[in-house]
Amino acid sequence: MTQPSRRTFLTGTASLAGAALLPKALFAGADLPVLRAAESTAQLAPAGYPRTPVWTYATEGAGTVPGPEIRVAAGSRVQHRLVNDLPQPTAVHWHGIRIENAMDGAAPLTQAPVPPGQSFDYDFVAPAPGTYWYHAHNRSTEQVARGLAGPLIVEDREPWLGEPGAASRELTLVLDDWLLDADAAIVEDRWDDLHAAAHGGRMGNTVTVNGNAYPELTLRPGERVRLRLINTATARIMQLDLPGLSPRLIALDGHPVPPRAMETILLGPAQRADVVIDAPLDPDWQTTLLLDPGNDEWVDIATFAVSGESLTPAKADVRPLPAWRTLPAPVLANPQRETLLMEGGAMRGMREAVYRGDTMDFRELASNGMVWAFNGIAHGMDAPMFRAALGRTVHLEMTNRSMFPHAIHLHGHHFEVLRRSGAFNMPGDVRDTVLIGADETLEIAFVADNPGVWMLHCHMLSHQASGMMGWFEVA
Repeated sequence: MTQPSRRTFLTGTASLAGAALLPKALFAGADLPVLRAAESTAQLAPAGYPRTPVWTYATEGAGTVPGPEIRVAAGSRVQHRLVNDLPQPTAVHWHGIRIENAMDGAAPLTQAPVPPGQSFDYDFVAPAPGTYWYHAHNRSTEQVARGLAGPLIVEDREPWLGEPGAASRELTLVLDDWLLDADAAIVEDRWDDLHAAAHGGRMGNTVTVNGNAYPELTLRPGERVRLRLINTATARIMQLDLPGLSPRLIALDGHPVPPRAMETILLGPAQRADVVIDAPLDPDWQTTLLLDPGNDEWVDIATFAVSGESLTPAKADVRPLPAWRTLPAPVLANPQRETLLMEGGAMRGMREAVYRGDTMDFRELASNGMVWAFNGIAHGMDAPMFRAALGRTVHLEMTNRSMFPHAIHLHGHHFEVLRRSGAFNMPGDVRDTVLIGADETLEIAFVADNPGVWMLHCHMLSHQASGMMGWFEVA
């Protein structure tokens, strides 16, 4: 049986609390593996198009899109010396990892960006298994869109792969969205496009899987495979379908969930999902990884082809992933209650907001490149949104009064989605990035157990750059 396939390019329209760390080698004399950020090229568009100039990470040799997979065991250290060979300052954020504050890479809050020609040493423990990623965190709208992102995989503490009911192997699939011109070059002159920022963000016209347009992925007949899906796009929400492969969800943003069947998988920017699929026994069967680009017309972005020697199919029930046992549960009897109000954007806007200490109307905000606000403050980096005592449970109610969805990311913490979860979420799921639809209210709770100053922002990165950024402090 062969599923129909349709291939197409997609179309789409201050001062801080605490001193930022200087870009220096923190561990003098340490011989750390190098993670080099540099200019390179990649074959992003289909064969026949030119290679695309990109910015890449490399641990050895030439850089790649996506960056090299960094893989460690849970409880082990991640150690890399960032060497900046780019024409801009940069920093690396280790997305979803609950690490010490100085290693979070959230320039300019936790460190100064690393200037061209200089380096910075990252050294931290990855406490919990799961699917994570790393990406540039300075001028992110541009630097991530140029290619500065890669997978970070923290392996399970207890055996899972190969156990009864589990998968026999795994595939990491990094999904990205590129805005390319007719010569397959990245469109350069629209990094600060306020029209895009006031809508859904900088949308691309080409989706890649592991840096390739329309790759073919091979499955053996009867094989059970764990897919680690990562959405590294700067704006595009990825709604995915895996027809004929019986996808079962086993983790979100690295955290295990009880296995459940999923008709479609929805990933906002920065979100991840671990999914188990079962290949049919037919050695000539193939299907496609489908994407709805937002117009209810599915297009294929990759092919799954079944070939090779047959395996004995796994039993029907999928084995759950081992529990983390490292994340404290929120105590909801008497939490610290905080609110986050999202306003702005096209078709609704906002009457006024504070930017750099001055109250401005929407027109004046837009003239300063700001079209979004959190709690009436655009790009609020002068003071924390809230402070929480170490170990305190925080109940955060987030309301989206705009016409567009937002992917809200909390640095340094995972949180539980509570009863009011909106259309995109399920109560009880644990995440580090949550998708909130237009006119939705969402409640989350987390234990503020990681001391330091932590960013909270929209991961539609042009939304972040144009106002949707703040921070909180745990002490």
